[in-house]
Amino acid sequence: MDSEFWVLVGFILFIMLVAYLGVHTKIGVVLDKRADRIRAELAEAERLRKEAEAVLASFETKRLAAEREAAAIVDQARAEAEMIAKEAQNRLADFVTRRTAQAEAKIATAETLAMAQVRAAAADAATAAAEIVLKGELRTGFGDELIDKSLGDVKLLAH
Repeated sequence: MDSEFWVLVGFILFIMLVAYLGVHTKIGVVLDKRADRIRAELAEAERLRKEAEAVLASFETKRLAAEREAAAIVDQARAEAEMIAKEAQNRLADFVTRRTAQAEAKIATAETLAMAQVRAAAADAATAAAEIVLKGELRTGFGDELIDKSLGDVKLLAH
C-alpha cells in the first residue's frame, strides 16, 4: 500500500477522533464566546462613541455660549468706552466754557479798572488844568481861597 493511502486512513481516523471527542462543539463554543465578546466590545465602542458625541455636543454648546458671552462683554466694554469718551468730552467742554467765562470776567474787570484809572487820570489832568487856569485869572485873596477850596472838593470827588 501506498503512503498516500495511509495518509488518508490517518486523516479519517483523526477526523473521527475529533468528532468523538466533540472538538467541533468545543471549537463552536469557543468561537461563540469570542463572537459574544466581540459583540460586547462593539456595543461598548458604540456606547462610548455616543457618549463622546454627547460630550462633543456639550462642548460645542458651551463654546457657542462662551462666544456669545465674549461678544456681549466686548459690546458692553465698547459702550462703556463710548460713554467715558462722551463724558470726557463733556467735561472738557465744561472746562473750556468755565475757563472762557473766567477769562472774560478777568478781561471785564481789567477793562473796568483801566476805565477807572483813565477817568482818575483825566480828572487829575482836568483838575491840574483848571488849577492853572483859575490861578492865573484869580490872583486876589478871596479867589485864592475859593480856588483852593474848589480844588480840594474836586480831588475828593475824583477819588
